[in-house]
Amino acid sequence: MHELVYILGATLFVSLISFVGVFTLAMKKKDLEKSILLLVALSAGALMGGAFLHLIPEAVESSVGDNVFLFVLIGFIAFFFIEKVLHWRHCHKDHCEVHSFAYMNIFGDGVHNFIDGLIIAVSFMIDVQVGIVSTTAIILHEVPQEIGDFGVLLHGGFSKVKALVLNFISAVTAIVGGVVGYLLSGVAETFTLILLPFAAGGFIYIAASDLIPELRQEKDIWKSSLIFLVFLIGIFLMYAVKFLE
Repeated sequence: MHELVYILGATLFVSLISFVGVFTLAMKKKDLEKSILLLVALSAGALMGGAFLHLIPEAVESSVGDNVFLFVLIGFIAFFFIEKVLHWRHCHKDHCEVHSFAYMNIFGDGVHNFIDGLIIAVSFMIDVQVGIVSTTAIILHEVPQEIGDFGVLLHGGFSKVKALVLNFISAVTAIVGGVVGYLLSGVAETFTLILLPFAAGGFIYIAASDLIPELRQEKDIWKSSLIFLVFLIGIFLMYAVKFLE
């Protein structure tokens, strides 16, 4: 039973990281607007880095055969389908107050956080020390990604307060994942192996199909260069976390 306490505490702490965007509440609208594309670039880099440097390698290392890449493809297709449905429901007219990629980001982040919860649960069921190490690694890669995700929601059309709330709601799925992992400890690891490449496919889709095209709209050479640099920083941060896990 004490494992469940550790799991709930760890997943709650990870979920609270989603409030990292609260610092923007004190920023002036003009300053925030200048920063949004940089946050989107950071998110795009973190998503690509998370997919190719963490999710896919972890799935390949723990699995056998080519099914990993099949599930990456299924994830990519599923996110494409979901976005088409969202676009038809919310943006089939010329004007779209909240872009579909903002909803996609919430969904993708929710799946990712659910997986984090499963990983935390499995780790604590093995050993408390293993659970602490896994939670620390998750926290390290969550901070830059949550900052970027918040910027994506703002760029997508949400207000600052609503973006904070929705970001937290998607983060709470880590707690759900932790509880599911504890209750289904016997099959949680197998379930995780399917979700890891599926989420990777979703991350690749969101970054390549939604976020990077937004970044390409910037025409100024110096601003574009800065955006590209921040994109690379997002990837580098995901790479650096590999050495801290």
